[in-house]
Amino acid sequence: MPPAPHHPMADVALLTESRYACDDATPDDWYLRNILRDDELLQNALTKLGLSSVRLDWSAPDVDWSTFRCIVFRTTWDYFDRIAEFSAWLHLAQTQTRLCNAPETIWWNLDKHYLADLETRDVPVVPFRLLEPDAPQSLHGLLEAVGWEEAVLKPCVSGGARHTYRIQRDTADAIQERVRPLLAAESFLLQPFIRDVVRTGEDTVMVVNGRVTHAVRKIPKAGDFRVQDDHGGTVHPLDPTQEHVELAQRAMAACEPAPSYGRVDMVRDDNGKLVVMELELIEPELWLREYPPAAEEFARAIAGVATRPVPENTPLLSVEKVLFRQSVQKPQVQEAKKVQG
Repeated sequence: MPPAPHHPMADVALLTESRYACDDATPDDWYLRNILRDDELLQNALTKLGLSSVRLDWSAPDVDWSTFRCIVFRTTWDYFDRIAEFSAWLHLAQTQTRLCNAPETIWWNLDKHYLADLETRDVPVVPFRLLEPDAPQSLHGLLEAVGWEEAVLKPCVSGGARHTYRIQRDTADAIQERVRPLLAAESFLLQPFIRDVVRTGEDTVMVVNGRVTHAVRKIPKAGDFRVQDDHGGTVHPLDPTQEHVELAQRAMAACEPAPSYGRVDMVRDDNGKLVVMELELIEPELWLREYPPAAEEFARAIAGVATRPVPENTPLLSVEKVLFRQSVQKPQVQEAKKVQG
């Protein structure tokens, strides 16, 4: 007889990370309080459908993931700092139970190279250039070549504005020197700076089973361009227009397989047209507290996944080659973090 699992038994595991695995937040911890409120809404909705649930740290030891009917990625916001460990865990977990979203979707969305796929599938995206470790490029030269006066540089595997820089032509050389160890260790994405982000903000549209549920607008604090609340950004309810809805559904429809849930981050380009900045299909914050009925739809999507057959194995995708390259060059990345600090 196999040993009893060292965790509460439930139908659904809602994945978080060690910083957010507790059940209570102190009165001054608004960040954790928001996380717990969103998960509470989802857990209540799952209960109404007859599904029990538990919040668990994805990296917790001695968890038997096969005891769950489904595991759902919620606030695993440390995966990009532990990408080799997360990659190994994900490859194992996908053979033991159902994942929501599907493992093919998770692997694809881990790396911002997916933007090239969206562009090929005629989804309008913010223009981009990819900088690969094995093909060094001058940031200043690249800005001149593409005609961008200002741009944003970020890693292809990242989140929360990790190692994200706003650069101009006259600062490009200094920033390149600052992040040189990182550029040698992992792929980076370069995009033109979208001025409407600081004027208006970034619009985020939530989609569940192909249907838009709600939207928010994220606005950076004065003097910054990062919209995340970690960096002082604020979040405001948004009534999505038909243009928002059509772009969000178009972006989700371009994914293979279709995601059960996710969000589409979009901005207006210099011509006033909405374009996709990013797709968040792994562990998107969904702001269920801003629109509680969306928790009901999310729960129904999870219930649909929980009844599917468990996949025996999913072939390793090409993105894992990138993750492996990053893991073997980990010392360089650590040194780069020291440089940045």
